[in-house]
Amino acid sequence: MKQIDGGLCAPKGFRAGGVWCGIRKKNDKRDLALIVSDRLCTAAGMYTTNKVKAASVLVTREHLASGRCQAVICNSGNANACTGEAGLDAARRMARAAAAALSIDPALVAVGSTGVIGVPLPVEKVEAAMPDLVSALSADYKGHAAALEAIMTTDTRKKEIALEIELDGKTVRIGAIAKGAGMIHPNMATMLSFITTDAAIAPALLDSALRLAVSRSFNRVTVDGDTSTNDMVVILANGMAENAPIEKDDANYLRFCAALEQVCINLARAIARDGEGATRLVSCTVSGAGDEKTAETLAKAIVGSSLVKAACFGADANWGRILCAMGYSGADFEPETVSVRFRSKAGEVLVCKGGASIPFSEDLAKAVLSEEEIDILVDLEQAGAASATCWGCDLTYDYVKINGDYRS
Repeated sequence: MKQIDGGLCAPKGFRAGGVWCGIRKKNDKRDLALIVSDRLCTAAGMYTTNKVKAASVLVTREHLASGRCQAVICNSGNANACTGEAGLDAARRMARAAAAALSIDPALVAVGSTGVIGVPLPVEKVEAAMPDLVSALSADYKGHAAALEAIMTTDTRKKEIALEIELDGKTVRIGAIAKGAGMIHPNMATMLSFITTDAAIAPALLDSALRLAVSRSFNRVTVDGDTSTNDMVVILANGMAENAPIEKDDANYLRFCAALEQVCINLARAIARDGEGATRLVSCTVSGAGDEKTAETLAKAIVGSSLVKAACFGADANWGRILCAMGYSGADFEPETVSVRFRSKAGEVLVCKGGASIPFSEDLAKAVLSEEEIDILVDLEQAGAASATCWGCDLTYDYVKINGDYRS
């Protein structure tokens, strides 16, 4: 497994691009993206668990039910959520506009939207921009970068990756982008992620690979406890690597799953690090559990705790808040056996043993927690072999500033 350049366009047969179409008030940032495969793709998607779903989610879920797709169109600046029948019509018009420009069936187009909820989408601006958007498509990093910029909202960092692996002597590549900084909470988040691969893989196996990867990545991220109306992860596989098609749960499938999981974990960590107003990435690993679900539940509770997040912002080794979060998580564990460590580039410090306080250096703990990336290591010490890692960020004054006037 090797990380490479190129992003979405690293796999063979994919082009991408982005333009400003006028959904955003200012033209200093693109707001409309298009991703296209030269061939029909096997496709899979996962969507928000919020009962209130954006029009783009409803339309894309309908289109991807066939397991086939060839293009993705996505706008930023407007979520097209809580917009009624007009919103559904707008999402379908986006698909039709892209399909007409690419000479493909509208049912082969996935639609994404992100931005302010409850505002009608000016879809006519999307339709008018299609000639320029198609002209902007390219099969190099420039096209990838333009598409990535076009889906970003309050993001301050790029979330992109490409990997390549070998399957039966053939080079297979996976490229991906994501957006997300606020309204982030499992399952999935206010996040969009679009993934391309030139692997040849059966639809059912692509779907199962995506579900596994998402469960161990995006579904383990939390920034602020809010699950969005627009969450979406879509993967397109066009088979142009010409590997022997993956049609069963064999070594090649497991290798592909491992690569896809690594892609999603990379993006999930980037989303957590770019949490609105955040200054630190906080990773929590719970080990010594009887099963992975228990470890995940505990780790999610810890990184999702507002008090733990605030303590990380202040570089305060207030480990009692960690045990408190574990206690209300609903997971079964023995508090009397728990140990807690903080780790970063500045070192590592044990602050709790047997569920109780122990002497430790406050100066070392302060230094450890002052780094940009912090690991909270919790060992249940219950003879279990299962573990799980979840990701979050600190809670700062700027989070309130950003979200206090989001619409303006």
